[in-house]
Amino acid sequence: MRAIWKGAVSFGLVSVPVKLYAATESHDVSFRQVHAKDGGRIKYQRVCSIDGEEVAYSDIAKGYETEDGEMVILDEDDLAELPSTSSREIAVEKFVPSDQIDPMLFEKSYYLEPEKSGAKPYALLRQALLEADRMAVVTVALRQRTTVAVLRVRDDVIVLQTMMWPDEVREPDFSVETGEVKAAEVKMARMLVETLAGDFDPAEFEDDYAEAVEALVKTKIEGGEVKRTPTSTKSSGEVVDLLAALQRSVDAAKTARGEAAPRASDEDQADADADSDSDSADDGAEEKPAKKSSSSSAKKTPAKKAPAKKAAAKKTAAKKSTTKKAAAKKAS
Repeated sequence: MRAIWKGAVSFGLVSVPVKLYAATESHDVSFRQVHAKDGGRIKYQRVCSIDGEEVAYSDIAKGYETEDGEMVILDEDDLAELPSTSSREIAVEKFVPSDQIDPMLFEKSYYLEPEKSGAKPYALLRQALLEADRMAVVTVALRQRTTVAVLRVRDDVIVLQTMMWPDEVREPDFSVETGEVKAAEVKMARMLVETLAGDFDPAEFEDDYAEAVEALVKTKIEGGEVKRTPTSTKSSGEVVDLLAALQRSVDAAKTARGEAAPRASDEDQADADADSDSDSADDGAEEKPAKKSSSSSAKKTPAKKAPAKKAAAKKTAAKKSTTKKAAAKKAS
């Protein structure tokens, strides 16, 4: 276990240095949303509901929506003015009878482990809580927000349980009409309760759903029903060719250092020669001043270089024809 918080429990003039550990963890079965066709994971984009554009994380702010649907945007300066605390103290406010606190108020549970210097006062607090059959109501700052919690003893360990605020517990908005209950019916119900009476043992209960899911997955794996999906993809869903990307990176690095670039194929070399001849033809022509509009310049450029490219292509074809004739004449 890894401590998630360090501080001290203070009651009166006594201070107990402690570490805080999460006491629970979820073992619930979780599924991922995937594409049924190929098993690829479904991704979500942060899109603005007004303009439909994707929003960068750096451009996202916190907003508070009012009851009439208006949005109040809060920036970092606004949030900095809110009350926050970084206190490392678990302050005991009072000790109350254990049966006065509704379990519905309990939220998260944490174990308190004493530091070596606080072992004795920790044991004293634990024993006092047990003998008095009371809980310690405390205030503690977790994640820069003050919350109410209780300290109680579980086995030999003091447990801190955070609590919800009273207005977070909902009241039922319905009434139960029971009608008249007869004495004989109540007697029979009590007999049923006594028949099923016993001590609670959590080990008697199992999560049959999780076990069934694990068995189903194991059966599919053994039957070869597994989708091998790539872990690295582009935003459009196109699979990234890692080897090709690495090769391009190596070539770029060599070019930057002035080293020889990889030898091109014959077709690539012919295209390069044609482009070179085209550039030479363009250098000899008088250039017109470029307009400010980049789109207009882009449209004129292909029309301007087209004749030069055709001449270069003819020139290259003539060279190849001459070479073939010379080879044939030499062979005869």
